[in-house]
Amino acid sequence: MDVLRPPLIRIGGRVYRKNLIQEQAFPHEEDFWSDVVFLVGPGDCADEPSDAFVVEETERGFQCRVEVPSPLYKYIIGKKGETKKRLETETRTSIGIPKPGVEGEIVIAGQHRSGVISARTRIDVLLDSFRKKQPFTHFLSFALNQPAIQEKFLQFKEQVLEKCSKDHGVSSSLFQNPAKLHLTLGTLVLLNEQEIQKACDLLQRCKEDFVDQITGGQPLTVEVAGVEYMNDDPAMTDVLYAKVRMKDGSDRLQMVADQLVEQFVASGLMLKEWDRVKLHATVMNTLFRKDPTEEANNTMTRKSSFKERESFNGQNILKLFENFYFGQVQLDSVRLSQRFSSDASGYYATSGQLCFS
Repeated sequence: MDVLRPPLIRIGGRVYRKNLIQEQAFPHEEDFWSDVVFLVGPGDCADEPSDAFVVEETERGFQCRVEVPSPLYKYIIGKKGETKKRLETETRTSIGIPKPGVEGEIVIAGQHRSGVISARTRIDVLLDSFRKKQPFTHFLSFALNQPAIQEKFLQFKEQVLEKCSKDHGVSSSLFQNPAKLHLTLGTLVLLNEQEIQKACDLLQRCKEDFVDQITGGQPLTVEVAGVEYMNDDPAMTDVLYAKVRMKDGSDRLQMVADQLVEQFVASGLMLKEWDRVKLHATVMNTLFRKDPTEEANNTMTRKSSFKERESFNGQNILKLFENFYFGQVQLDSVRLSQRFSSDASGYYATSGQLCFS
């Protein structure tokens, strides 16, 4: 890392630069002191109150409340309580944390407003750092598991295995579960019911703000046709996907996807990974070879997932099935899908959805 250009962290409209010097003293994750930062902006003063949160005046001084999902409490407490103690000592505050597993608010109290603001700012950055390390729990998806599409997919699988099974790495374990064929728009880390509800509420606001205008309140007719690979060398393929396009040739599907992701990123519920959503339906994935439950973990997630994967030679598949037609489908909703789950149809369990009509 260039010490003159430290990484920037954006939280709630504020921008911080991260001081990495002290990280070396805390090798354990719970003691990782990633919250030692400096405010970047006019005045460059961390003691100035922020519009991003409320500091209340009390009889004993000041306090601030922050909603934190219970799985993240441990990162504020630290090993043997050291992180919490250090926060309290350096900011001259007391930090009240609910019992493990109990959802509630963390309360920061102190005699000085500046100390409360400093503690809240450090907690925000600490939580942001560790939230990014959590495996995603949900994802926005378009379901492509209509019976006609599933039937064509199974034909594709049968023909690939018949004609290409001798190619390096090709096996039946690489294929997607036909009941879970989908387009992934983006992934989310939702750690409690309140965060799930927040995502559901945002979906409905998106419907009112722009989705209805783009779709006209009608399903989008999409064709699924042709296959393509993700990485640079088709002889070492990790993900093979079916391409999707609007039947009328418009870009309305892309517009809905991009604007949804933009709104979820702006809300803090989703991390920005790409400039535009790559609309694709995974049909073969080397992640499935070892763990069939990783059906949602496609190329839109952590790049590290491509490590230690046995690639397959997709050259013949691409040549023989370049224009394979999977069929036509009516997309009538965006779903907030739950990872590692199934509903009665075999698709991912739905925590919420945005219906076009």
